[in-house]
Amino acid sequence: MTSKLSKLPVSVLIPAKNEEENLPACLASVARADEVFVVDSQSNDRSIEISESLGANVVQFHFNGRWPKKKNWSLENLPFRNEWVLIVDCDERITPELWDEIAAVIQQPDCNGYYLNRRVFFLGKWIRHGGKYPDWNLRLFRHAKGRYENLNTEEIRNTGDNEVHEHVVLEGKVGYLKNDMLHEDFRDLFHWLERHNRYSNWEARVYLNLLTGNGEDGTIGANLFGDSVQRKRFLKKIWVQLPFKPLLRFILFYIIRLGFLDGKAGYIYGRLLSQYEYQIGVKLYELRDCGGKLNTSSTPKAVQPAPQPEAAPTQSPL
Repeated sequence: MTSKLSKLPVSVLIPAKNEEENLPACLASVARADEVFVVDSQSNDRSIEISESLGANVVQFHFNGRWPKKKNWSLENLPFRNEWVLIVDCDERITPELWDEIAAVIQQPDCNGYYLNRRVFFLGKWIRHGGKYPDWNLRLFRHAKGRYENLNTEEIRNTGDNEVHEHVVLEGKVGYLKNDMLHEDFRDLFHWLERHNRYSNWEARVYLNLLTGNGEDGTIGANLFGDSVQRKRFLKKIWVQLPFKPLLRFILFYIIRLGFLDGKAGYIYGRLLSQYEYQIGVKLYELRDCGGKLNTSSTPKAVQPAPQPEAAPTQSPL
């Protein structure tokens, strides 16, 4: 029993902002780690209090609106006392079985990092189908060997100060862990929609970069024969060219990839993904055709002040 509870030489990095509902379970799940950093963005709820009460080191990140964002800044600046870093979002949980596997692999010299598979729970249901599982993320690695890619989206407004779906570019060999981590957001649908409204700003710029061939330097690259993430990036370059993407996304998720097997939660999730795709599309149109704004500052020529009617002639009094 004692060996299972012993601390492991791993530094955990948790990016946070106003996450008081998720942090208790998240921090409890990473108690096996030797040290935990919560990198906060000036939360105004109980996030700081909760983090400190559960033994985490709280560091404030002040975003300057440019690169790097929060995770890369943390990898560059935090005083990690361990070689291995594990990056965990506030709505994610590391299971005891996964910790046991981590304890074994960090003793092996052959890999510099490991992909973790993620189980997404939505409305109390594991979304096992629809292409949401497996969901591989490179989260455990030797911190000196990896940094998040820059997709040249940092100047896009209202996306936040944290990397959204950027991936880690890592030197050396990577492996895959067998046990899953859990993605369980304890907030409500309002926050899910709010988050994906921000994400769609980011996605619209990524779509634009893919369509114009910009911003590929320093990324993981797109490769049909690469790892799972590179294959997804390759398919995304094809996806952005297709018409009717909101409808296609629902059909792909709910029918072709069997999302209907996840019941009502799967149907709702599929509808929301279709809505999300529509948001990306209209924001892409806004970027390409409207200069990234809802309206331009110039007045269209067609909108001119209406001519004043001529005054009726006056009659002289008799």
